[in-house]
Amino acid sequence: MEIMKEAIDAILDNIKNAEEYLDEKEVENFIDVIVNAKNIFVIGAGRSGLAAKAFAMRLMHLGISSYVVGETTTPAINAGDCLIAISGSGETNTIVSAVNIAKNRGSSVLALTSYPESTLGKLCDAYIFVKGRTKAEADDKNYMKRQIHGNYTSLTPLGTAFELTTLVFLDGLVAELMEVMEQTESDLKARHTVLE
Repeated sequence: MEIMKEAIDAILDNIKNAEEYLDEKEVENFIDVIVNAKNIFVIGAGRSGLAAKAFAMRLMHLGISSYVVGETTTPAINAGDCLIAISGSGETNTIVSAVNIAKNRGSSVLALTSYPESTLGKLCDAYIFVKGRTKAEADDKNYMKRQIHGNYTSLTPLGTAFELTTLVFLDGLVAELMEVMEQTESDLKARHTVLE
């Protein structure tokens, strides 16, 4: 039970510390692009894909035309549209490939990544830095050394820190979008599915 509590604390610390990395200008840029895009497409692999789907659902609740890449009902992306790509490493092949296609078709690309210098970071029009585990932390096999220095990355396996921080960031972005678009919770609820 102690390990579980430490893991929760490590995850929450990463989320709490995310604010210090946020660039207000980039967040405003994200909001501007999202509000002015004809359609929003979201993409992520694995658990990042789940964060992307959750965000697409909230965009729909806001009345924004949104699609999840890979779903059978997702149309072609075109100029005037925006692709939001989520990849901690910024090197996931399927994500980079989709970004290249979107760019070639005249779409704008926004990214959330832990590595702005990655392929994704270099291809996108704007990015939000979301801190996750660094490559050095992921490769470090010295458990005792990490513990002595108070580094508990082993408690947040694989992309956990990135994925959960991204999910929280995107929910925070929805709150900003609600304010900018003058939407209330009642407005969002009116668009919520009734076929459940």
